[in-house]
Amino acid sequence: MLVIAATERELAHVRRFETHVCGLGPVEAAISTARALAERAPSSVLHVGIAGARSLEPLSVVLGSEAIYCDIEARIPVVDRVAPDAVLLEHVHAALPDAHVLPIGTSAAVGGAGSCDVEAMEGFGVLRACATAGVAAVELRIVSNRFGETEWRFEEAFERLGAALDRLDVV
Repeated sequence: MLVIAATERELAHVRRFETHVCGLGPVEAAISTARALAERAPSSVLHVGIAGARSLEPLSVVLGSEAIYCDIEARIPVVDRVAPDAVLLEHVHAALPDAHVLPIGTSAAVGGAGSCDVEAMEGFGVLRACATAGVAAVELRIVSNRFGETEWRFEEAFERLGAALDRLDVV
């Protein structure tokens, strides 16, 4: 399993898995992930990081039931949603049974996730690259703040992320 995150800080507490930093934002994440998939050929990907949420408490664990690209609007059909691999999602959820399983909105702008309760910046790009390459993937986020709050709980969220990953088996 390859664990992918936007930043080194989000990977600082990852102890047992190979990692890759994909960069910030959906475009950079998609490009970097596609390159990592071609070079490393992982059997599966776990995309991790922090997120904002409307109603969930900070430090809640969230698994993406789908990644929704909130920055694109068109009158023609566009790909704006990607589902995680069902088997991998089930496996990760079994290890993290208290995790909320919800859609996660992807937006390049803070506050741009539309009606999604959970918002991050790279999920759609990572999961879309994986789906295109035929690699199983799922998104796991730790809520670091509620929308509109000025106090983000980064360090606690990063530690919680590492603890969650310690509960997973290699897939």
